[in-house]
Amino acid sequence: MRNRATGAVGPALAVPAWAWLLLFFVAPVAMVVWFSFGYKPGVFGTHANDVLSFDRYVEAISPTFFATFQNTLWVGIIGTVLCFAIGAPVAYWMAFKVKPQRRGILIALVLVPFWTNFLVRTIGWQVILAPEGWLSTALQAIGVLDGPLEILYTRAAVIIGVVYNYLPLMILPLFVAFDRVGPALREASKDLGAGKIVTFFRVTLPLSQPGIIAGVLLVFIPLMGDYITATVLGGAKGNMVGQLVAGQFQTAQNWALGSAMAVLLMLLILVAIGVCAAIIWLVALPFRSRSRLVLGPVPETARTDAAPAAILEATT
Repeated sequence: MRNRATGAVGPALAVPAWAWLLLFFVAPVAMVVWFSFGYKPGVFGTHANDVLSFDRYVEAISPTFFATFQNTLWVGIIGTVLCFAIGAPVAYWMAFKVKPQRRGILIALVLVPFWTNFLVRTIGWQVILAPEGWLSTALQAIGVLDGPLEILYTRAAVIIGVVYNYLPLMILPLFVAFDRVGPALREASKDLGAGKIVTFFRVTLPLSQPGIIAGVLLVFIPLMGDYITATVLGGAKGNMVGQLVAGQFQTAQNWALGSAMAVLLMLLILVAIGVCAAIIWLVALPFRSRSRLVLGPVPETARTDAAPAAILEATT
């Protein structure tokens, strides 16, 4: 018979996590939503909630906001795709090609940039990409450029900065996902006649889907709210919604309008993620239908183990 005291330990262990989540996530978001229904009281005031209305949302919904959001979405998508394109080979190499004794060193090297402040890292790229910086001088010395490097304060500079800043957040989940696949499944797939490419796309990649989703979300969501990189490297040409929100809080001192913009940004990010998920689901639907036709229905006793289905699918 199960001990009641032992059964109560499990939920109790989750209390600190729930308290942390409520204190540092739910409460701040609720405060921002509450502020968004207020207004700016006078010239020197910052916020008041004695009269609640949706006027700040009407004020926030403007052509400037949506044009800036379009630019932010473009930078977010390009930055996330580049992080995946760069991070996936690195994570695959770390998981399958590097000896287990050396993986800890490589993981530490991936985490090294986080030992430095986010702003300092971004300013470092400002120095590198400056027209008078060492990169511009080196490219001119070897004959690649005829004049100074003119990339700073452009959208390209912002994309370079966000890829550098958020790449570790893509590599680590992908590494964990690839590492969990293990060599046994890949060897079994090859023994059943599948080559390396087929094994990767039909076994390794599907079984790594949770890590891929986690990496994409860990990069895309904070990237969409980033304003430091856009401010330091983008200037006027790299304007993002995060800069509009920060400007309302720091410069205009209009906390209500800034909160309304922040809430709209969160809602639009959720919509963008939902649309992308729906598109991916529709694109993958024919492949799932084909797999069911080839393999037939999976018994209930086998659904908890994805390995046999993955290996069989690799040979079809």
